[in-house]
Amino acid sequence: MSVYEAIRLRRDVRAEFTGDVVDDATLWRILDAAHRAPSVGNSQPWDFVVVRDPATLRKFADHVADKRVEFRNVLPQERAETFEPIKIEGITESGTGIVVTHDNTRGGPHILGRATVPETGVYSTVLAIQNLWLAATAEHVGVGWVSFYDAPFLTDLIALPEGITPIAWLCVGPVHEFQQIPDLERLGWRPRRPLTEAIHHETYRTP
Repeated sequence: MSVYEAIRLRRDVRAEFTGDVVDDATLWRILDAAHRAPSVGNSQPWDFVVVRDPATLRKFADHVADKRVEFRNVLPQERAETFEPIKIEGITESGTGIVVTHDNTRGGPHILGRATVPETGVYSTVLAIQNLWLAATAEHVGVGWVSFYDAPFLTDLIALPEGITPIAWLCVGPVHEFQQIPDLERLGWRPRRPLTEAIHHETYRTP
């Protein structure tokens, strides 16, 4: 499929995983696409931890479930009711987790292009995630970004060394289908803004 088709079809997958584990050759192609992302000063600050041990997947899923309850409990009643049917993860169903990490020291103390905007290091790692996601979509492999967790818990779970930061746990696996409408729109959490509201000319002005 074209890159435009992959962008339009890309979804944050939760409930559509088939239960099959993505094969190693496909996974390698997806990770190769991620590793080809641009990075500030060519620092390539990312690493990818592939997690398939069922016990580890279950332990992380249990932790995420607890965090989901914590979030639901602080929502106003109306928002809590909207949130209730929204599935937030497919950790065990996907069979594969990819933890994308960030090393802010990679490339040494003088990173070309990062001197005045230090956040460009993390931006680079996020670009690798976007590459991974689009490549997976082109392979008809789903990706779900899990963000309900405590970073120290995940750091301990996969034994990250000091200075290595987890940026994302991605659930990766074959899917039955991609939803035509993203879950958060379909289930009423928040609609997509029209493009006309996001474009400004010359200066930032409210459309």
